[in-house]
Amino acid sequence: MSDSVLLLLILFLLLCLVLTVGGLLVYSGLLSEVVVKTGAPPIRNVTVAYKLKQGAYKDSGAAFTETYSIGPNLRPIGIFYDDPKKILPEKCRYIVGSVLCEGEEKPDEELLKLYEKFGFKVFSLPEVSHAVTTAFPCTTSLSHVLAAHRVYRELCSYIEERKLCAFPFIEIFHSDVINYMAPLCRQMDFYVPELTEQVKTDGKDEDSDEDRGTDITGADSHSDVSSVSGGVPWDSRETSLAASTAASLASSLPLRDIMDSNEDNKHREHSDRGSNDSVGSGSSFEELDMDQEELEEGDGMEGEKEKETPEEEEEEEGEEEKEGAGEEAGLVAKRKFLGDGEE
Repeated sequence: MSDSVLLLLILFLLLCLVLTVGGLLVYSGLLSEVVVKTGAPPIRNVTVAYKLKQGAYKDSGAAFTETYSIGPNLRPIGIFYDDPKKILPEKCRYIVGSVLCEGEEKPDEELLKLYEKFGFKVFSLPEVSHAVTTAFPCTTSLSHVLAAHRVYRELCSYIEERKLCAFPFIEIFHSDVINYMAPLCRQMDFYVPELTEQVKTDGKDEDSDEDRGTDITGADSHSDVSSVSGGVPWDSRETSLAASTAASLASSLPLRDIMDSNEDNKHREHSDRGSNDSVGSGSSFEELDMDQEELEEGDGMEGEKEKETPEEEEEEEGEEEKEGAGEEAGLVAKRKFLGDGEE
């Protein structure tokens, strides 16, 4: 066989391989149109057996295989609660299970016990009137891979363009089609009890944190420290808490105790000021004392002079008269003595 014939055979085999792969992709839904609409959901109220999982959605295949192996004649279902674009893939939450019954039907007791034996729980999903829905062919295992890339892109675009509140995303598997829906009402009724309790717990923690923050902030705004230092950021909670605690204690004390404490504070302030002054400049303080003593002595002397009574003034006038009379008598005696001498 010549080399040209071998080359033609190789090319023919490659062409067949490409056509086979292409045909498989087309059959799996590569060229299928994804039509998204708003209307009645593909299921009514249903009872499901489920397991809660956490992790990347691409790893959910094992969970679908498990639930399908337990009830091969039942429809598998998956509910995906988190957006992998906003939350880390390992933290995404979802449930995988099987539809036990729908509408007024009751679940088979044997199937129910079998699922419970393998660790599944039972939960009822409500019936809603409107949901965002679409469908994708489920013919091969490649259909799940193609649907993950094509369907969710169209669903998200449809919801964002119309600004709808539609969540969570639900997948219901039939023999030849996968139905997708995102309810437009009663969304929280699609959350299993484990997630509902978790949401309530997180909500309580957030409320308590907000209450504590509000209480602390309120104490800061009413404290003396905050009113004094207006532009200082509250980097330390200890200072603000101490001020607010002091304010609250003061408000609880009787009025008499508050007045006594205020007077004590005033006395302490005066004593502290005096001690600070004496320590700061002893010589200046002594000079002030000496000047004050001199001023007090001068003021005392002037006060004594000013404080003379009318009686004292009369006595002084009498003494002055007596002195004047004595001087006159002396002059008279002197004249007599001189006169006698001349004679």
